[in-house]
Amino acid sequence: MKLLFCGDIVGRSGREIVHEELPKLRRELEPDFIVINAENAAGGFGMTEKICAELFELGADVISGGNHSWDKNECLEYINREPRLLRPANYPAGTPGRGIGVYSTIKGQKVAVMNVMGRLFMDPLDDPFAVVTRELERFRLKGNVDAFILDVHAEASSEKMAMAHCVDGRVSLVVGTHTHIPTADAQILPGGTAYQTDAGMCGDYNSVIGMNKEAPIARFTRKLPTERLSVATGPADLCAVLVETDDATGLARRIEPVRRGARLKATAP
Repeated sequence: MKLLFCGDIVGRSGREIVHEELPKLRRELEPDFIVINAENAAGGFGMTEKICAELFELGADVISGGNHSWDKNECLEYINREPRLLRPANYPAGTPGRGIGVYSTIKGQKVAVMNVMGRLFMDPLDDPFAVVTRELERFRLKGNVDAFILDVHAEASSEKMAMAHCVDGRVSLVVGTHTHIPTADAQILPGGTAYQTDAGMCGDYNSVIGMNKEAPIARFTRKLPTERLSVATGPADLCAVLVETDDATGLARRIEPVRRGARLKATAP
C-alpha cells in the first residue's frame, strides 16, 4: 500500500500549492491513502468546514490537526460531524471530536490514523505515550488494520523520535508535524516503522515557519510580542512523505520525502 502524508498547510499559499500539486501527485505516485495536516490552513490559524471540504474533494482521506485546531470556532461543531477530521487524541476527555479513526481505501484495506500532540514546550495535555500505547492494544497491524499512520504534532525532535522508537514495529509510519521544516532523516527504523521527524509544511518558505518575517524578528529582537503574526503569501512549496508498506505485515518497505515547488529545489552554486 502507498501512503502519502502532506505536511501542515499554512494559509492561502499552502492551499494553492496543494490544489495545484496534489492532483499531479495522485497521478504520478498513485497513493492508496492520503493524510493532510491542515491546522494552519485558514489564514495560518485553524481550519474551516469549507477548506476541509475542498481538501476532501482534492483527494484527502483524512485531515489531522494540532494545537491550532480550535482557532476557528466553527470547528468545535464541525469536527463532531466529520469523522475524517482528527484532533490530537491526548486532549482531555470531553474535548470535541476524535483523535483516531479507521478508514477504508478503495481496495478495501483498513488504515488507522492517529493524531497526538507533544508536551515539551507545548500545552500540558494528557500523556501522548500512554494514549498511543492504549490505542495500539485496540488496533493491530495485520490484526484489524492493514496500515497505521501516527501524526506526532510536537515541538521537540527528541519527543518525536522517542515516540517513533516506542512504537517501532507496531505502526507503518510515524511522522512529525508542527515545526514546519522538512527534516533530512527519513528512514525505516529497525522494527520496520517508517519515520521522519517533520514532514515540513505546504506554504511559503520565504518566511518564518510560514509567517511574514517582520513580526517574528521583532519578537526575537525586541521581546515585545505586540505585532500579530500574519501568514506569508508568496509562492509556496508542498512537502510530504510517501511510504510504501508490505501488504503482508503493514510495515514500511520504502520511505521517500516528496517536495514540489520552486524554493526548495536544489540549485547549482
